[in-house]
Amino acid sequence: MAYDVVIIGSGPGGYVCAIKAAQLGLKTALVEKWATLGGTCVNIGCIPSKALLHATEMFAEAGHSFDALGIEISAPKFNLAKMMAHKDQVVGQNTKGLDFLMKKNKIDVLRGTGKILAAGKIAVAGEDGKSQEVETKNIVIATGSEVAGIPGVEVDVDEKVIVSSTGALSLAKVPGHLVVVGGGVIGLELGSVWARLGAKVTVVEYLDSILGGMDGEVAKQFQRLLAKQGFDIKTGSKVTAVAKGKKGASVTFEPAKGGEVETVEADVVLISTGRKPYTEGLGLADAGVELDDRGRVKTDGHLKTNIPGIYAIGDVVAGPMLAHKAEDEGVAVAEIIVGQAGHVNYGVIPSVVYTSPEVASVGRTEEELKKDGIEYKVGKFPFSANARARATLHTDGFVKILSDKTTDRVLGAHIVGFGAGEMIHEAAVLMEFGGSAEDLGRTCHAHPTMSEAVKEAAMAAAFKPIHM
Repeated sequence: MAYDVVIIGSGPGGYVCAIKAAQLGLKTALVEKWATLGGTCVNIGCIPSKALLHATEMFAEAGHSFDALGIEISAPKFNLAKMMAHKDQVVGQNTKGLDFLMKKNKIDVLRGTGKILAAGKIAVAGEDGKSQEVETKNIVIATGSEVAGIPGVEVDVDEKVIVSSTGALSLAKVPGHLVVVGGGVIGLELGSVWARLGAKVTVVEYLDSILGGMDGEVAKQFQRLLAKQGFDIKTGSKVTAVAKGKKGASVTFEPAKGGEVETVEADVVLISTGRKPYTEGLGLADAGVELDDRGRVKTDGHLKTNIPGIYAIGDVVAGPMLAHKAEDEGVAVAEIIVGQAGHVNYGVIPSVVYTSPEVASVGRTEEELKKDGIEYKVGKFPFSANARARATLHTDGFVKILSDKTTDRVLGAHIVGFGAGEMIHEAAVLMEFGGSAEDLGRTCHAHPTMSEAVKEAAMAAAFKPIHM
């Protein structure tokens, strides 16, 4: 059977691309080797982690915040099996929803492993060993990424002691001591899950700061907040060995710049040092598709590879490895295929850390602006001065707005605080339309809301805040 477009991979980029292509009138097929659609994000990433983060956040709030609100209950207990069941139910609801969307949009789902034979031709190998060849006018590579790991350390096949993010989402019991190798988003989120349930959490990060790439001031304050929650964070440290024992593993690390070696014992070690593009078995070399020096599929400004009719999106290409970035690219490439002006504004892609409090960012950081020699203004406002935050006991954190010193155009926004992941989008919309800090500061915000802190930070950048 011949198609207008075949997408390999059903993660956020792939399934969104398929839906958009079908909406634009293209005969579309989606190739997926897993039993369920949704890729890493829906099955073993974004979605299950948020289910556990919410459940454990509610548990922590019941145990620490209710009394101050006049709610008197006995010490709450958690049922880990029920929490895991909630996680699995949420994943199931999402995968079933994707099945429905495929049928609704008349998208053929081809079960099996896709391999590009040449431009316009794909082989799909099923679990039964049988393979079918599919012809198509266009191919979109959306195969995502996999755990990068660290040299010399192998994740357990059963993911019981040395685990990846996949195993950390399904531990049978709360570890007494969890060592997280890598202080990025995934490690801190999953560390938060188990810390709230009673685990001692040690984070070993090679860089001098957690959340590498985030605004430095934001990362510094967030690290202090995590320390208050009991995290033991060792930055500027390099893991040199992870050795399994009878009951757990020992983790050896030393200062990245040289110094005394330290070893800690852990029940579980989470290797969370980033992800790498997944291209195994895709047939890219034989098809002539070029990769860059980091193993990513090379594309031009229109998501095209060097082979006509073959495109690539999501984690397998350059840019932040974020589900929503992949989704935007999926929409854009479908539009490009039909001759429309598909486009992704990479300067306005939000990033969120779903811890408690959350951390959210969009646009440039102070460090990036300084490096590029751009003169800018800074407006900040703490949640401790926000009425809604006081009423709800969510006073940790602040909002920072960065604007051009000459034009006042907002260049970046950074938030540490409760609900930061929801609040960041008003800054993203403003930036998409080239708005100024004064524009945002003069936009009426409902009172009392946490979002007023965003307005006040914008006012601080443009002129002066009111409530400070």
